[in-house]
Amino acid sequence: MPRQSRAGTRRQARVVALQTLYESDLAGHEPAEVLQRHVEDRRLDESVATFASELVEGVVAHQEEIDARIQEAAPEWPLAQMARIDKNILRLAIYEILYNNAVPARAAINEAVELAKRFGGDTSSRFVNGVLGAIVGQSVELPPSPAGSEEP
Repeated sequence: MPRQSRAGTRRQARVVALQTLYESDLAGHEPAEVLQRHVEDRRLDESVATFASELVEGVVAHQEEIDARIQEAAPEWPLAQMARIDKNILRLAIYEILYNNAVPARAAINEAVELAKRFGGDTSSRFVNGVLGAIVGQSVELPPSPAGSEEP
């Protein structure tokens, strides 16, 4: 069996992580149990399983902060009203951008947009791209401003 490229491994891991987070969000199942089932049922390569686990654990560990970032970037879309798939794509990408830093922010955004095209609705990719662009603009490209000061 041919080995996957690093990018292919990471893409497959993102899909598995997204499906895990989505099921957990929808059905309330424990993310670790859902992920383990995916790994076993699909007989995933160890590198895919490891990266998917890192993503799921990271999103779960930082979900409160990640959700706050989503609400700041998209205040007109309360999390409870946001499509679950879009919300979980955003969570995954924001974890990669703000906490994981294994890929450039632009690559994480592109991967999220691809996930939105594949799994989301007609407007999901534009929505995901817009929210992530706003978050990157606030967090990555701009230096943090001192408390109480205004941006130029």
